[in-house]
Amino acid sequence: MSDLGPPAVVAGEKETLLAFLRYLREAIIRKVEGLPDDVARRPGVPSGTSPLGMLKHLSGAELVWLEWAFLGRDPFPDTSMEVAETDTVARCVAAYRAATVRADALWASLDDLDAVSVREDRTLRWILVHTVEELARHAGQLDILRELIDGDVGR
Repeated sequence: MSDLGPPAVVAGEKETLLAFLRYLREAIIRKVEGLPDDVARRPGVPSGTSPLGMLKHLSGAELVWLEWAFLGRDPFPDTSMEVAETDTVARCVAAYRAATVRADALWASLDDLDAVSVREDRTLRWILVHTVEELARHAGQLDILRELIDGDVGR
C-alpha cells in the first residue's frame, strides 16, 4: 500500500477542504484494498473495529451530516461498523465510492459555508471541517489496523 501525499492545492476555503477530503477518502480505500476478505472482516483491536467495519461506517458518516443533518432528509444513513460474513473488500469499497460520489454531488450543490443545517446547530463550514477531521482520525486508525495485520505502514 502506498499513500499519496497531501494535495498541493491553491484554492479557496471550500475547494481546499474538499481536496483534503478527497485525498483522505482515497487514503482510506488504499488502507483496505489488498486485504483478504476474511482478514478485513476480523476485528484488530479489543473494541471490535475491523477495516471493513470502518469502511462501512464511513460509507454513511459523510451522508449523515450532509443529507440527514444539513438538508433534513430521511432516513438516517447507516453508520454501523457491523460486518457480515458476506461483506467483501470489493463490495465495501464500491459502496464507499458510491457514497462519496453522492456526497460530492451534494458538496457541489452547496455553496454557502455559513448556511446552518436543518437539524443541527452547525454551519456547512463546521460540517465540512468535521468531515475532514473524522476521515483523518479514521484513516489513522486504519493505519494502525493495517500495520497490525501485515506490517504495512502508512504516512
